[in-house]
Amino acid sequence: MDTGMTRKYEKARQYSEERDRMHVENLTVHFSGRNNPHRVEFKDGSWHCDCEFFVGRDRCSHTMALEIVLDGMFQPVPA
Repeated sequence: MDTGMTRKYEKARQYSEERDRMHVENLTVHFSGRNNPHRVEFKDGSWHCDCEFFVGRDRCSHTMALEIVLDGMFQPVPA
C-alpha cells in the first residue's frame, strides 16, 4: 500500500472509533430472513420493514437486529 493510502486507512480507523462524527439519515437493507427476504429502511428518523410482524407494532426482529448492529449510528425521531 502506498503512503497516501496508509494515511487514509489510519484516518478511517480513527473515524470508525469516533462514531459521534457520523449520523445516518437514510438506509436501505435487503435482509435475508429465515422464511422470506425483507426490505428494511431507516428514513425520516424511523425504521420501516415490509414483514407482516412490523405492521401495527413498528418493530420486528429485522429492525431490532439492525439496531443492535448499528448501535449509536442513528438518531430516531421521538414518537
